[in-house]
Amino acid sequence: MMPDLLIELFSEEIPARMQAKATDDLRRLVTDGLAEAGLSYAHAGGFATPRRLTLVVEGLLKHSPAVREERKGPRTDAPDKAIEGFLRSAGVTQDQLQARDDKKGQVYYAVIERPGRPAAEIVAEVLENAVRNFPWPKSMRWGAGTLRWVRPLQSILCILHDEAGASVVPLDIDGIVAGDRTQGHRFLSRGEISVTSFEDYAAKLKRAFVVLDPAERADHIWNEATQMAFAQGLEVVEDRGLLAEVAGLVEWPVVLMGEIGADFMGLPPEVLQTSMKEHQKFFSVRNAKTGRIEKFVTVANNEPKDGGAAILAGNQKVLAARLSDAKFFWENDLRTIRDVGLDGMGAALKDVTFHRKLGSQADRIARIEALAREIAPLVGADADDAALSARVCKSDLSSEMVYEFPELQGIMGRYYAKSASLGDNIAAACEMHYKPLGPSDEVPTDPASVAVALADKIDTLTGFWAIDEKPTGSKDPYALRRAALGVIRLVLGNGVRVGTTALLRQHAKVHAWSDRGAMTDAIADLLSFFHDRLKVHLRDEGIRHDVIDACLAMPGADDLTLLVNRAKALAETLKTEDGANLLQGFKRANNILSQAEEKDGVEYSFGADAKFAEAEEEKALFAALDAADAKIAPAMASEDFAAAMQAMAALRQPIDAFFDAVQINAENEILRRNRLNLLSRIRTICLSVADLTRIEG
Repeated sequence: MMPDLLIELFSEEIPARMQAKATDDLRRLVTDGLAEAGLSYAHAGGFATPRRLTLVVEGLLKHSPAVREERKGPRTDAPDKAIEGFLRSAGVTQDQLQARDDKKGQVYYAVIERPGRPAAEIVAEVLENAVRNFPWPKSMRWGAGTLRWVRPLQSILCILHDEAGASVVPLDIDGIVAGDRTQGHRFLSRGEISVTSFEDYAAKLKRAFVVLDPAERADHIWNEATQMAFAQGLEVVEDRGLLAEVAGLVEWPVVLMGEIGADFMGLPPEVLQTSMKEHQKFFSVRNAKTGRIEKFVTVANNEPKDGGAAILAGNQKVLAARLSDAKFFWENDLRTIRDVGLDGMGAALKDVTFHRKLGSQADRIARIEALAREIAPLVGADADDAALSARVCKSDLSSEMVYEFPELQGIMGRYYAKSASLGDNIAAACEMHYKPLGPSDEVPTDPASVAVALADKIDTLTGFWAIDEKPTGSKDPYALRRAALGVIRLVLGNGVRVGTTALLRQHAKVHAWSDRGAMTDAIADLLSFFHDRLKVHLRDEGIRHDVIDACLAMPGADDLTLLVNRAKALAETLKTEDGANLLQGFKRANNILSQAEEKDGVEYSFGADAKFAEAEEEKALFAALDAADAKIAPAMASEDFAAAMQAMAALRQPIDAFFDAVQINAENEILRRNRLNLLSRIRTICLSVADLTRIEG
């Protein structure tokens, strides 16, 4: 039986946000080190609690295999310094070298034999290296030692276990000697725990009030919380990030539900939820019928004797103080809006710099307002509504609530717009104009929201292109890739028909350019940036980059909706047998035609005449091209790309038959020219749908 390895690094509390990565880092450092030393294993798994990192490695070899290596050295008559250097690099002495015949005389060979090493010896080296070089984001020293750890490291458990029992790996790191003992819960357990295997370790920890697996702790918290809420006709607001964090704060989770004071029920639910999450790490409990947050769930790291009454009393007292602050901010903001309006609240933004080269937030809002008015008719929005929405959409940035909780920007804008009686569509635009924030975020659909969201993102992009602050490599400090993807999703999600180049050029004029040529170049570069983002977006939908390139080469490529409709139709066509075979027929025709044009020094682009057709297949191709032309032209004019692609794909069979039956380069020069002009018709008709020369394969 191969031994299993159990490691535990026991310390003061590890921050919850660091635990998952630390678990992965420990597994990586140890298993990579074992593998480099020739010690293979079957499986490795890691765990973390606030006070420990644990690694179990199953099926470890008892010894690393012996290694025999032959290394070729210099010639036997080489200078002494060359031979001495070889001896040092190989780690051998002169009498261990072997002289062997080679093509150019005799050369030295070093035969290096390394015997296998016991697992315990290798584990000790690897673990010490892992501990001393652990990549904590922040670490500290303590006492008089030089060892660094995220918090003071108190003990190391390191044992190998097989059928004969467990043995401690001899290891001493700055006076911390490895053993077979650990500790249970800080408050609920007393004394050290001796363990003999991972199963014994996990079971004894559970009896000592420690749940080792963070996923098990999270599941327990969620199940307990949802059952408590359900019993009272309520529901817990799901928050996976908070759940993972809380699971990293406790070793023995005890779930308690508390009350929120009636004085705070008038606060927006998002305020209650954010305040409780940020300050107290509480889960919000919601009344599904009213949408109000009515209670909270907290998780203790102890078994309270009074059922949690004292803990909840303390939590509710601290929570009341926090929510009193939030209530004060809310009421002050509403008072400001009553006194000066939402415009007045936002007036302070003239003193807030957006970017030193792009002016204040107020300057930016003025640009967005003007652009939103221009975009409004393109998206079916009322121009005055779009302009008003843009003018007040960032006013909440001046509010006390958003100053305290920046993540509520937009959400508070909606509440403040409603309090100012500005109308539901304007209130919605205040919240939705930031969206979509990511590939899975919702896309605004209300016309005013769409107009302001587009204006906001286009102003950002044209502005940063104007000052040459474009993304480079993986660096994108102003989230410009996200802004471009947001424009793409807004346009496609709402079927907006707009020439992107004209829109970008029109808005770019508000920025100071060195000359008109610089602006033109920047707009072309920005449009290319949009196309790159579009390729990434469509790739996730299964559309290849070469299909998009084939459509980008066509007229109207800056109309993103038109472009994507064409690309989707082409992608679907190429998935069919006719479409795939037509592509090969087109490429064959194009290659023959291109070679003939280069050889003859002329362009075969007109003059194909059916009266010179000899074979039936040749006559049939003339008829098929006429029929396709009659369908494709009106279909393209009406943007019915599916019909155009279908008509093009129908050429597959007559083109294949033509190539099988007809010799293009006939001896009769009239026939040859006519057939080359016929190939030109194939090329022209296919290229009127998409640039098939850009399709790979």
